[in-house]
Amino acid sequence: MFAHRNAVWLPWLAIFASVVFLGLGTSWAKHTLFPTVGAQGTTAVRVGFSALILLVLCRPWRWPLSAADRRGALLYGAALGLMNLSFYMALRTLPFGVAVAIEFSGPLAVAVWASRRPLDFVWVLLAVVGLGLLLPLGHAVSSLDPVGVLWALLAASCWASYILFGKRIGHLPVAHSVSLGLGVAALVVLPVGVAHAGWDLLSPSVLLVGLGVAAVSSAIPISLEMVALKRLPPQAFGIMISMEPAVAAVLALLLLDEQLSAVQWLAIGLIVLASMGSALTVSMAALVKEKSRARADALQADFSAK
Repeated sequence: MFAHRNAVWLPWLAIFASVVFLGLGTSWAKHTLFPTVGAQGTTAVRVGFSALILLVLCRPWRWPLSAADRRGALLYGAALGLMNLSFYMALRTLPFGVAVAIEFSGPLAVAVWASRRPLDFVWVLLAVVGLGLLLPLGHAVSSLDPVGVLWALLAASCWASYILFGKRIGHLPVAHSVSLGLGVAALVVLPVGVAHAGWDLLSPSVLLVGLGVAAVSSAIPISLEMVALKRLPPQAFGIMISMEPAVAAVLALLLLDEQLSAVQWLAIGLIVLASMGSALTVSMAALVKEKSRARADALQADFSAK
């Protein structure tokens, strides 16, 4: 029973750890790499090192792939690369919290599209309200840079695609799918970064920081997300990942002493409630399904015995 409870909460814990690492790594990257190599170079260093780390550790070429899995890995990796690039491009002109909130329209769209149970829409609504309250973060929405908003919306579209394509190859070992996906993502973003930053990408300080950022904000979070994707339907993942703005706000309070208003704390509470509610709904549905199957098996056994 204890092991079953651990299995039920493992996806939620994996997503929580993922968003914590992602928030820390993204803040570090924007503070240290943006001034030197820009958004394009930062993306190239982050994704490139992440791919290199996992390709060396996981050696995905050891496992054969079907034609369908190859297509799935290519689509998953392309979505991952474009998502990273477009999000960092949005961060050039948008506040971090605003960019994250806009980007979340992607997974929320997946949640709405894939929802089947009426209760799922309650969690979606709570997450939407929370994100709507967080969106301004002290900035007038009308003053947001339109180009930055477009980049954030592109990141949202890529994130939705990333969830769906990741689910398509979720049957593969996590090490296999993530390392292949990051390898493809690196091929997408490296040419853009090299064209923008050139030889500055080979600066020792950029390489050293880039290696740390890659581990903290890409390799670890993406691996944890794939652990969750293997165990969750897309709509549950889309709602649970909405913890990220809340976690980012808490990290900003603890690390940067950024004070939040009562409305922003309310938004955090709504998003966390939506995430936990989604986790409970999925776990309860899994328990009901398991009990129904066990009851059906017992009835079948009784019938056969007679």
